[in-house]
Amino acid sequence: MVGTLQNAWKLPDLRSKIVFTLMMFLVFRIGAHIPVPGINREVIDQLLNSGALFGFFDVISGGSFRKFSVFAMSITPYINASIIMQLLTVVIPSLEQLAKEGEEGRRKITEYTRYFTIILAFIQAIGLSYGLKGAVANPTVGSYLLVAVTLTAGTVFLMWIGERITEKGIGNGISLIIFAGIVSRLPSGIGQLYEYVRVGTTNVLNVLLFVLIAAATIAGIIYINEGQRRIPVNYAKRVVGRRVYGGHSTHIPLRVNQAGVIPVIFASSILALPTTIAAFFPGSPVGQWFQQYFNFGSFLHSAFYALLILFFTYFYTAITFNPVDVADNMKKHGGFIPGLRPGKPTADYITRVMSRITLVGALFLAVISLLPTFVIMLTGITNIYFGGTALLICVGVALDTMKQLESNMLMRHYQGFMK
Repeated sequence: MVGTLQNAWKLPDLRSKIVFTLMMFLVFRIGAHIPVPGINREVIDQLLNSGALFGFFDVISGGSFRKFSVFAMSITPYINASIIMQLLTVVIPSLEQLAKEGEEGRRKITEYTRYFTIILAFIQAIGLSYGLKGAVANPTVGSYLLVAVTLTAGTVFLMWIGERITEKGIGNGISLIIFAGIVSRLPSGIGQLYEYVRVGTTNVLNVLLFVLIAAATIAGIIYINEGQRRIPVNYAKRVVGRRVYGGHSTHIPLRVNQAGVIPVIFASSILALPTTIAAFFPGSPVGQWFQQYFNFGSFLHSAFYALLILFFTYFYTAITFNPVDVADNMKKHGGFIPGLRPGKPTADYITRVMSRITLVGALFLAVISLLPTFVIMLTGITNIYFGGTALLICVGVALDTMKQLESNMLMRHYQGFMK
């Protein structure tokens, strides 16, 4: 990785892209310290200590939610809008047709996603400002609208930064903003660990155990993310006029973790919502029950969390990968899997293989997501939000960015050879 970065820095165009990406990170971190007017920060701190969903938001936003800055909602509305548009593309025929029209169709869907992001961001900002009415210094309609418009503008600006990084920088801009937000919490997390050791809350052995678990988790994430089941495919020879086409072998790479981190985000948001809402009604019987039996780390919470991750992993994989389309495309181009007839037998075989490896990926995601609970039990280190979900996002984004850097360098080497 270090060698790749050093070689990329020697190329002027790649160096300019890296510098542009770092400058956008600097803008993001400056905005993370610009506060929303009329907000009491002490109330926000209390809510962060009581709600798992707010803690998750604070991780994604890189600490902006705790400061309640203009970037407090981070890029979450854009992610939600993108996922919803991706699901609607499968359901609505007109959107599906747009997706198949190439670059122009994708540009149109991107435009719809931007508008949808603004709508979702404003709705979320209104709900957030009203739900945090105890934190609003002057609870009037004008104050709520001011907070909502400020948060919406911050999200739209972040969306613009992400698109500029994708266009003029290195990697996927939206993913890199989340990555930068999570990594920015690392120094404060290390300082918190040091403080725990200094005051005697934990000891050096527990910290070493925590570091070993984190290293093993990173290695496991890399192994699973890069894991593939390669199904061999042969193409028959075709004679067209005096030319012979086909006659070569390839493979279908089926990823173990086809859904990525999307199931974890879905499950975290859905499962943390009841507990967070119950925190607003501490005196009610339902609120007390959720706080007692459905709190983060409880058996019910962990069990439902794992089941939701399994469900969303299969659901999102089924949405994004269609074995029938793969089998039809192979049949059209004269491809076949050795020992299987083209068409339905091929689709059934791919579906069966995909179901088996998706189970492995889903179980891995569930284990990684429940990792903070086990870490707290083993080491006694609490209030560390840099858990399995954050590691999943960081490692995945880092791998994708390094692959893009390597492909850019390889393309330039090929250009030099052709010249």
